[in-house]
Amino acid sequence: MKIRTRKKSYDAVMALPKGKHRKPMHPNFLLQSIIRIAAMPDLRSTRFQYRTHGMEKIKGQPCLILMNHSSFIDLMMASKIFYPMPYGIVCTSDGFVGKEWLMRLLGCIPTQKFVSDVTLIRDMEYMLKEKKTSVLMYPEASYSFDGTATPLPRKMGVLLKKLGVPVVTVITQGAFARDPLYNGLQKRKVRTSADVTCLATAEEIKSKTVRELDDMLDAAFTFDNFAWQKENRIEIKEKFRADGLERILYKCPHCGTEGKMEGKGIPLTCHHCGKVWVLDTLGQLQATDGETEYAHIPDWYAWERAQVRQELEAGTYRMEADVDIGIMVDFKAIYKVGTGHLSHCDEGFRLTGCDGKLEYTQGALACYGLYADYYWYEIGDMICIGNQDVLYYCFPKDSGDVVARSRLATEELYKMKKRRPTTA
Repeated sequence: MKIRTRKKSYDAVMALPKGKHRKPMHPNFLLQSIIRIAAMPDLRSTRFQYRTHGMEKIKGQPCLILMNHSSFIDLMMASKIFYPMPYGIVCTSDGFVGKEWLMRLLGCIPTQKFVSDVTLIRDMEYMLKEKKTSVLMYPEASYSFDGTATPLPRKMGVLLKKLGVPVVTVITQGAFARDPLYNGLQKRKVRTSADVTCLATAEEIKSKTVRELDDMLDAAFTFDNFAWQKENRIEIKEKFRADGLERILYKCPHCGTEGKMEGKGIPLTCHHCGKVWVLDTLGQLQATDGETEYAHIPDWYAWERAQVRQELEAGTYRMEADVDIGIMVDFKAIYKVGTGHLSHCDEGFRLTGCDGKLEYTQGALACYGLYADYYWYEIGDMICIGNQDVLYYCFPKDSGDVVARSRLATEELYKMKKRRPTTA
């Protein structure tokens, strides 16, 4: 899928009028039916099935649907599970670019990932209580990089209490294995399934504390797709299965070098020390010579997280990248405004560019996560920062380890700063 882009000067983009907020629309049944039909080939090819648990308790009631985010097939699964029930979808605002009218008719609610958005809650309330329509939301906000759950916003229980409607969770299996984000949109032959569960009725939400609701959500969104693949003997035999694996496994555990890894075919190679690992059909890594430091990919990724955390604690973490810059200020296009430089340290992000006209800083406590993506809308690997007025899409010219490392650092830095006691 591509996105509409336009070349424009920075001054011209910043002078554009900002779009006005619009209330979400009740989803158009005809369009929902078309989406349902369009999803059939992919769902049939993956032999999609789903299981329900306790759903009889909320029959006919508008509910909040919380679904994990693995790949684009998530939306197709939802269309199968809930059709013909109408539901709106909380959607990243760039999904509206070039097709706002269509997204509105589908009942989509735009929001900015990892940017405080108080209007989103009002829009969700409007859809649930005035339009009597369910709302589908991906609380992780971003696709999983390593096949495990990405951090959920803290105090989601506050939102559940405010909305006061039943909560349903949808946890998928196979969607990540079929199309992991790092693999460059190359689909594998994998069956998919989902568990659809009534997590809590409206009455149960009233009776529980915010902490109890948060704990329930954390438990529901605890999964490991690589472990699931191994335990269920799901064989992925495609010869490109390690393509792009360096996007998440960017640091060699043998020599400690960053940015010299390459996943191509089925091997993952460090071009600094020459060590090679092979990704087998069950999603496990095996060294061709010597010790296999991390056979389980999420363990390798967790080690990289710990390494980033150590750098942050020591004050040595820094990311520097020359970038191409896209800006979003409306739903008409992503405006390509030129080049610049993106840096990240323990104080947060700093973006400069456009012949000195652009300078934007974003503090470490701005958000608990980072909107980062691979091969974003077929343009390139991307890091997005910004606020409610403008979003900056940064495309590193030499990706290397920039995207995953920055995402890990953002998450760890937020936790460090949030827990650090303040002095009077």
